[in-house]
Amino acid sequence: MENVAHFLPLLGIAAFFAGLVDAVVGGGGLIQIPTLFTVFPNAMPATLFGTNKLASIVGTASAAVQYARRVAIPWGVALPGAVAALAGSWFGARAVAYLSPEILKPLVFVLLIVVAAYTFLRKDFGVGENLAQEGPGAMAKVAAMGGVVGFYDGFFGPGTGSFLIFLLIRFLRMDFLRASVTAKILNVATNLAAIAFFALNVDLLWKAAAVMASCNLGGAVVGSRLALRHGVMFVRKMFLGVVCVLIAKMAYDLLVHPG
Repeated sequence: MENVAHFLPLLGIAAFFAGLVDAVVGGGGLIQIPTLFTVFPNAMPATLFGTNKLASIVGTASAAVQYARRVAIPWGVALPGAVAALAGSWFGARAVAYLSPEILKPLVFVLLIVVAAYTFLRKDFGVGENLAQEGPGAMAKVAAMGGVVGFYDGFFGPGTGSFLIFLLIRFLRMDFLRASVTAKILNVATNLAAIAFFALNVDLLWKAAAVMASCNLGGAVVGSRLALRHGVMFVRKMFLGVVCVLIAKMAYDLLVHPG
């Protein structure tokens, strides 16, 4: 394995900005994963994905705590969703042994375009008064979301936070801020399951992960404070920006690496 010490500053900087973006709308993997693949080109992909999860979970959990101090978390729907996401992510990670994640790329690309177009055209989407649904029906909806998106996160991953936020707004009528904090709870669960799976099956880069986790934490603190200070419209703009970057990244992958 390459000498980690030489690349720790680069990994730390990438993790800081990844934590900042992740704390607001998700999508930090767009920064951390390419950096890890650049620094460790000979490492197994599973090793790098697991290392990315280790670095990310600290920042995601911190962001959830920061939000919880100012935004009321709908635990009645967040907890069932988190349990379903935990199970879904574990089975998604296992499914990689039987199916190639590449098969999902065209579908995810189309879905991201739909998400971006719907959010852009519906100016009031996620920005109005919060009338979030609760009760058994909402619990069933969020459990289904958690299971499906959790499986996707364990199996493939890009855009997990964006999909969760969109679904929580669309089907549970949350605003962007409430959806973002609820998505963090579910994302912590998916990360836990993925870390457990990877730690049991591959060697992880613990030293790099420790440095990245501390920097990701710093970025998450900054990102969550920005979101809380500037409110729903700031989160909405960040959401659209991250989704557009995801679309561009996936379009590039499909054109340059269609196989």
